[in-house]
Amino acid sequence: MPAARRMAPHSRQTHRRGGRKTMELDIVALSRLQFAMTALYHFLFVPLTLGLSVLLAIMETTYVMTGRQIWRQMTKFWGTLFGINFVLGVATGLVMEFQFGMNWSYYSYYVGDIFGAPLAIEGLMAFFLEATFVGLFFFGWDRLSKVGHLVATWAVALGSNFSALWILIANGWMQNPVGSALNPQTTRMEIVSFFDVVFNPVAQAKFVHTVSAGYVCASVFVLGVSAWYLLKGRSVELAKRSMTVAASFGLASALSVVVLGDESGYLTTEHQKMKLAAIEGMWKTEPAPAAFTAFGFPDQQARETHYAVHIPWVMGLIGTRSLTTEIPGIDKLEAEAKDNIRQGIKAYDALTKIRAAKQAAPNSTSQDVAAEARSSFEDIGHQLGYALLLKRYVNDPRQATEEQIAQAARDTIPHVPTLFWSFRTMVGLGMFFILLMTVFFWLSARRKLDRYPLLLRIAVLAIPLPWVAIELGWVVAEFGRQPWVIEGVLPTAAAVSNLGAGTVLLTILGFATLYTALIVIEMTLMIKAIRKGPGPDEEPEAKLISENLVPAAE
Repeated sequence: MPAARRMAPHSRQTHRRGGRKTMELDIVALSRLQFAMTALYHFLFVPLTLGLSVLLAIMETTYVMTGRQIWRQMTKFWGTLFGINFVLGVATGLVMEFQFGMNWSYYSYYVGDIFGAPLAIEGLMAFFLEATFVGLFFFGWDRLSKVGHLVATWAVALGSNFSALWILIANGWMQNPVGSALNPQTTRMEIVSFFDVVFNPVAQAKFVHTVSAGYVCASVFVLGVSAWYLLKGRSVELAKRSMTVAASFGLASALSVVVLGDESGYLTTEHQKMKLAAIEGMWKTEPAPAAFTAFGFPDQQARETHYAVHIPWVMGLIGTRSLTTEIPGIDKLEAEAKDNIRQGIKAYDALTKIRAAKQAAPNSTSQDVAAEARSSFEDIGHQLGYALLLKRYVNDPRQATEEQIAQAARDTIPHVPTLFWSFRTMVGLGMFFILLMTVFFWLSARRKLDRYPLLLRIAVLAIPLPWVAIELGWVVAEFGRQPWVIEGVLPTAAAVSNLGAGTVLLTILGFATLYTALIVIEMTLMIKAIRKGPGPDEEPEAKLISENLVPAAE
């Protein structure tokens, strides 16, 4: 198959004619919408699973160390809510990996050798580890020793977080494709260093940041539900202890999210400069150190941020950790994109010649051409992805006009207002969680958790806010990467399957209906379990001792 067809079939292209977009753009947009919808739905369950699993382990550890019955009761009650969330999280997560073959078949072909490895490890190791010990957690209370059951609970927590690690290694590689190279003979990405893929700094930063956000989510959930019990005067002792654990764990987690978020910002400066500039609404390159835009109204058309309120030096310190390193603006990065596209065209030409020489009859001329093309491709092959940006406008990037190159360069600019406000809302909520956890940590230390009903109501109302912050974080991470499905390597428009728009739309409607039903089921079960509250839970051996020591009343 010719290289041009293998790299991006014509059916995946999108053209603009007369200011109108053809139906193929709808396929790309609908495929993106479907994946975004299923991913955001799925991640409504993931953070609570990550955080509750660790909180359960902490509570049961306290029970094993102290022998106090209330800690066992706490573990079983919050474990019930964990179980409901875990089951529905698995149900929504199973669909995610199938979408790569269904909607993103060329993506699967192009990078499957790399992207599939961490997903396979996640399924074979982490998922089965987690699922196996979840069964022991729920059904092993009277079959395992205290220590044995505690080991199973910690295995659930480790399995949950280990699962997230491999998923985020895969996602981190999409943000920063290290340890890999394109094989010009097969036009597929291949692993050069699995070590570099696993220890990708972007992946590691995303993992600890995402997991910490899940810990905050679970802490706010436990805090809010416990506050509701205190307001109702129910299960007071259990609620107070739960709030103490949640406030302590949540405060540490909320502070770590800020620190780890700073690390993510620093890595974004190194590997995804356009995303950072869009988050900041920074159109022009500023002298170092750059100011942080606390407030403003980005205007994509005018390429200006109106009524901007700047805090001097802050962005330079966060983004570069220095006072002398410059952060490039959107205009400068767009100009660099044009140069990269021109280099990418040369890489595309070299790749085409390599492929043509492979299919031609071997002779000295074809071998010389192939050798020269391979030498050229080794130097500039990493820019090939920029040439593929032109596939939206022309079948052969080598025939692109300057106007088409300029348009492809403009495509590298994501929607700035979306990123600008998503990031600031997320950060604002993060600061609120730190304040909330600090207040309840102080009240817990002073043993005044039930003294201020207004604060308890605020804790109840805050329950959904971590999900808002987390979903906005994913919007910043994924929407900010556009137009790339793999940063600098494969454009999103070139990665979709050859499906009809009607087919994709039908699956979107199906998934939306199914996932909405699952969320309604989860909310119903969760609310029912919370209203029922923790029931009496007395260990058989404790009950027997009690009956032997305390004579029955005559």
